[in-house]
Amino acid sequence: MQEAERKLLSLLMPEGLLEYFQILEVDQVDNQLHIYLDELNIAPTSYENSKLESKGFMPSTEISDFPIRGQKVTLHIRRRRWTVLDTGEIVTRDWNLVREGTRMTTEFGLFLKKIFG
Repeated sequence: MQEAERKLLSLLMPEGLLEYFQILEVDQVDNQLHIYLDELNIAPTSYENSKLESKGFMPSTEISDFPIRGQKVTLHIRRRRWTVLDTGEIVTRDWNLVREGTRMTTEFGLFLKKIFG
């Protein structure tokens, strides 16, 4: 993604979203934008030294976001899940831990916590 495009998108999307998610598609239906996002294949912090294999995504979650140019916005977010190859354990990113870290704003952490609990 070019720097100017990334900067513009970061101003339109919830702060910090583009650090962890990739925009796959944007559909405009009537007076509504549907933005589809998948979590990037970046190992969760507590598993950085483990051998992980991406095993697809959790079911999509729909979130209403602030309108853009008078159009309602719905984010369709799919969280990634991984298998720890040594143990067979299925893991997902713990958004509460990410929020406490330095790479994510409190606003974005609270946004994700509201979505995923």
